[in-house]
Amino acid sequence: MPLRDLLIHIADVYDATALASSDVPGQALLRGVKERHDLPLPPGFTADGHGGQGFASSTPWIGVYDPAINTEPHDGLYLAYIFSEDLSAVTLTLQQGVTSLKKSFPRRPDLRRELRARARRLRAALPPAVAPNWSHEPAFGSKDWRPRSYEAGSVVARRYEIAAMPSEETLRADLLEASKLLRDVAVAQRVHLQIPGMDAPSVEYVPGEHSTSDALDNFCPKDDSDYYVHIQGGECRRTRRHEELIKDFGYHSVTCGYTPIIAGMHPRDLVLRRYGGSSQPSWLVEGKTVKNGNVTNAVRQAIGQLFEYSHFWHELRGEPKPHLIALFTEGIGRYADYLEGHGIASVWRSGDGWDGSPRAASWGLVAKRDVSDIARLS
Repeated sequence: MPLRDLLIHIADVYDATALASSDVPGQALLRGVKERHDLPLPPGFTADGHGGQGFASSTPWIGVYDPAINTEPHDGLYLAYIFSEDLSAVTLTLQQGVTSLKKSFPRRPDLRRELRARARRLRAALPPAVAPNWSHEPAFGSKDWRPRSYEAGSVVARRYEIAAMPSEETLRADLLEASKLLRDVAVAQRVHLQIPGMDAPSVEYVPGEHSTSDALDNFCPKDDSDYYVHIQGGECRRTRRHEELIKDFGYHSVTCGYTPIIAGMHPRDLVLRRYGGSSQPSWLVEGKTVKNGNVTNAVRQAIGQLFEYSHFWHELRGEPKPHLIALFTEGIGRYADYLEGHGIASVWRSGDGWDGSPRAASWGLVAKRDVSDIARLS
């Protein structure tokens, strides 16, 4: 039975008022999904059906899994065809596991809030040109806590009306595309899980002695060649902007074809790799928060750390000399050319996207996201 026929048949015979027993036709169809070999699953993927335990679920569904990412719906990421309560539609959605997360967020409003926040972060890892085609926000029509959690936990989704079900070829193509999105999002999730929480200790590179102010605060060479100095006293407030910078750029790098690595890289901020393994040069990224407009100090710190880490953590260990990237929270003016002259690419936040030096652009790491895309993704 093709996927199209299976989805239509489930919607036709499923009975939410019956027990979740194998002798009930709809339940039998769902339980048989695991043993089917005629479904157009992407290579290596598996599937199973769910209709509740004891009592029938108000929203039956079929899970589709990449074993390299996840094999259970309780935790992690997976794909799912979830039927609406009235069985008039089914939604293909990239889902987050709910059951395990519920232990950390026992209050259901808190659970849904956390799922939505995670979905927004993961959605940002998708290519802007692709994500709008999967921008459906599921509404399954059930008041049960689990379907409502599925709605909140959906990263991307596409809805099919049972009465106007597309062709088998379209369903197959959509599932293949969703499997690729699943893999992209899984990489982004690994980046997020590697980053310390907001309440974790923050370690920063501090040149020289600690001070509550710096004589170079607000000293920034402008493109019009004027230099100015403004010395400002007062307390120095520490923020988590550095961690957010690394996290967001890690997500962005996934859409550019890189694999971002944080775990095991300390004291390095971030290492990017592409296919080819350790025999190919990696990209060494050092992120800097521009504090109080002090571009000069941020650039000096980035140069010192990039050269130091390149030497001790790559070259002396027999690895190829890495490409160097200095990452900033804002534009650095003339210092972009200065860094290029030292073999260092620079990237910085620019509105809702990323701008950078010619070297960074040649590596495909400069991209500005359209405001309309941001609105659709949020």
